[in-house]
Amino acid sequence: MSLSWVPMMAAMMLPGAAPAIVRRARHDHGALAAPLFAGSYLVVWTAAGLAIYALYTPPAPAVAAVLIAAAALYEFTPVARACRRRCRAERRSGARFGGWCVGSSIGLMAALVAIDPMSLPLMCAAGAIALIQKELVR
Repeated sequence: MSLSWVPMMAAMMLPGAAPAIVRRARHDHGALAAPLFAGSYLVVWTAAGLAIYALYTPPAPAVAAVLIAAAALYEFTPVARACRRRCRAERRSGARFGGWCVGSSIGLMAALVAIDPMSLPLMCAAGAIALIQKELVR
Protein backbone atom coordinates (compact mmCIF):
# COMPACT_ATOMS: atom_id res chain seq x y z
CA MET A 1 0.00 0.00 0.00
CA SER A 2 1.39 3.39 -0.90
CA LEU A 3 0.85 6.91 0.32
CA SER A 4 -1.04 7.54 -2.93
CA TRP A 5 -3.97 5.77 -1.26
CA VAL A 6 -4.72 8.90 0.77
CA PRO A 7 -5.51 11.18 -2.20
CA MET A 8 -7.31 8.33 -3.95
CA MET A 9 -9.57 7.90 -0.91
CA ALA A 10 -10.21 11.65 -0.81
CA ALA A 11 -11.07 11.60 -4.51
CA MET A 12 -13.39 8.66 -3.88
CA MET A 13 -15.25 10.45 -1.07
CA LEU A 14 -15.36 14.01 -2.42
CA PRO A 15 -18.23 13.28 -4.86
CA GLY A 16 -20.39 12.36 -1.88
CA ALA A 17 -19.74 15.81 -0.42
CA ALA A 18 -20.53 17.64 -3.66
CA PRO A 19 -24.21 18.31 -2.81
CA ALA A 20 -23.25 19.81 0.56
CA ILE A 21 -20.45 21.87 -0.98
CA VAL A 22 -22.74 23.20 -3.73
CA ARG A 23 -25.41 24.00 -1.15
CA ARG A 24 -22.80 25.80 0.90
CA ALA A 25 -21.65 27.84 -2.10
CA ARG A 26 -25.21 28.85 -3.01
CA HIS A 27 -26.52 29.72 0.45
CA ASP A 28 -23.54 31.05 2.37
CA HIS A 29 -22.19 34.50 1.94
CA GLY A 30 -18.48 34.75 1.46
CA ALA A 31 -16.27 33.37 -1.24
CA LEU A 32 -14.39 31.06 1.14
CA ALA A 33 -17.36 29.22 2.69
CA ALA A 34 -17.49 26.32 0.20
CA PRO A 35 -13.69 25.87 -0.15
CA LEU A 36 -13.24 25.87 3.64
CA PHE A 37 -16.07 23.36 4.03
CA ALA A 38 -14.57 21.09 1.34
CA GLY A 39 -11.06 21.50 2.71
CA SER A 40 -12.00 20.57 6.26
CA TYR A 41 -14.01 17.61 4.95
CA LEU A 42 -10.94 16.41 3.03
CA VAL A 43 -8.72 16.91 6.10
CA VAL A 44 -10.90 14.44 8.02
CA TRP A 45 -10.73 11.88 5.20
CA THR A 46 -6.98 12.43 4.82
CA ALA A 47 -6.53 11.81 8.56
CA ALA A 48 -8.54 8.59 8.24
CA GLY A 49 -6.44 7.56 5.23
CA LEU A 50 -3.18 8.32 7.02
CA ALA A 51 -4.27 6.30 10.05
CA ILE A 52 -5.13 3.33 7.85
CA TYR A 53 -1.87 3.74 5.94
CA ALA A 54 0.15 3.87 9.17
CA LEU A 55 -1.52 0.78 10.63
CA TYR A 56 -1.88 -1.31 7.48
CA THR A 57 -0.35 -4.72 7.11
CA PRO A 58 -1.82 -7.17 4.60
CA PRO A 59 -4.25 -9.35 6.55
CA ALA A 60 -4.09 -13.12 6.60
CA PRO A 61 -7.04 -14.73 4.78
CA ALA A 62 -8.81 -15.57 8.05
CA VAL A 63 -8.39 -12.02 9.32
CA ALA A 64 -9.62 -10.64 6.00
CA ALA A 65 -12.73 -12.82 6.23
CA VAL A 66 -13.42 -11.57 9.77
CA LEU A 67 -12.91 -7.96 8.66
CA ILE A 68 -15.35 -8.40 5.78
CA ALA A 69 -17.95 -10.06 8.03
CA ALA A 70 -17.57 -7.34 10.67
CA ALA A 71 -17.86 -4.66 7.99
CA ALA A 72 -21.04 -6.22 6.63
CA LEU A 73 -22.55 -6.46 10.11
CA TYR A 74 -21.58 -2.86 10.90
CA GLU A 75 -23.60 -1.64 7.90
CA PHE A 76 -26.79 -2.83 9.66
CA THR A 77 -26.06 -1.33 13.09
CA PRO A 78 -27.83 1.67 14.60
CA VAL A 79 -24.43 3.40 14.77
CA ALA A 80 -23.94 3.14 11.00
CA ARG A 81 -27.51 4.35 10.37
CA ALA A 82 -27.02 7.30 12.75
CA CYS A 83 -23.74 8.23 11.05
CA ARG A 84 -25.40 8.07 7.61
CA ARG A 85 -28.30 10.21 8.83
CA ARG A 86 -25.93 12.81 10.25
CA CYS A 87 -23.69 12.62 7.18
CA ARG A 88 -26.74 13.62 5.12
CA ALA A 89 -27.88 16.33 7.53
CA GLU A 90 -24.69 18.04 8.75
CA ARG A 91 -24.12 21.26 6.89
CA ARG A 92 -22.45 23.63 9.35
CA SER A 93 -18.96 22.18 9.51
CA GLY A 94 -16.99 20.29 6.89
CA ALA A 95 -15.02 18.58 9.66
CA ARG A 96 -18.15 17.36 11.45
CA PHE A 97 -19.69 16.40 8.13
CA GLY A 98 -16.51 14.46 7.29
CA GLY A 99 -16.47 12.74 10.68
CA TRP A 100 -20.03 11.51 10.28
CA CYS A 101 -19.28 10.41 6.71
CA VAL A 102 -16.20 8.48 7.88
CA GLY A 103 -18.40 6.79 10.48
CA SER A 104 -20.97 5.90 7.85
CA SER A 105 -18.32 4.49 5.48
CA ILE A 106 -15.92 2.79 7.88
CA GLY A 107 -17.41 -0.63 7.12
CA LEU A 108 -16.75 -0.13 3.41
CA MET A 109 -13.22 1.02 4.20
CA ALA A 110 -12.60 -2.07 6.35
CA ALA A 111 -13.78 -4.34 3.54
CA LEU A 112 -11.59 -2.46 1.06
CA VAL A 113 -8.55 -2.87 3.31
CA ALA A 114 -9.34 -6.56 3.80
CA ILE A 115 -9.60 -7.28 0.08
CA ASP A 116 -7.19 -4.94 -1.70
CA PRO A 117 -6.76 -1.30 -0.64
CA MET A 118 -5.09 -0.35 -3.93
CA SER A 119 -7.76 -1.76 -6.23
CA LEU A 120 -9.19 1.06 -8.34
CA PRO A 121 -12.35 -0.91 -9.25
CA LEU A 122 -13.00 -1.69 -5.58
CA MET A 123 -12.40 1.95 -4.63
CA CYS A 124 -14.88 3.05 -7.29
CA ALA A 125 -17.40 0.51 -6.03
CA ALA A 126 -16.92 1.63 -2.40
CA GLY A 127 -17.31 5.27 -3.42
CA ALA A 128 -20.48 4.48 -5.38
CA ILE A 129 -21.94 2.49 -2.49
CA ALA A 130 -21.11 5.30 -0.05
CA LEU A 131 -22.79 7.86 -2.31
CA ILE A 132 -25.87 5.67 -2.78
CA GLN A 133 -26.12 5.03 0.97
CA LYS A 134 -25.75 8.68 1.79
CA GLU A 135 -28.11 10.05 -0.84
CA LEU A 136 -30.71 7.32 -1.30
CA VAL A 137 -30.83 4.91 1.64
CA ARG A 138 -32.84 6.36 4.50
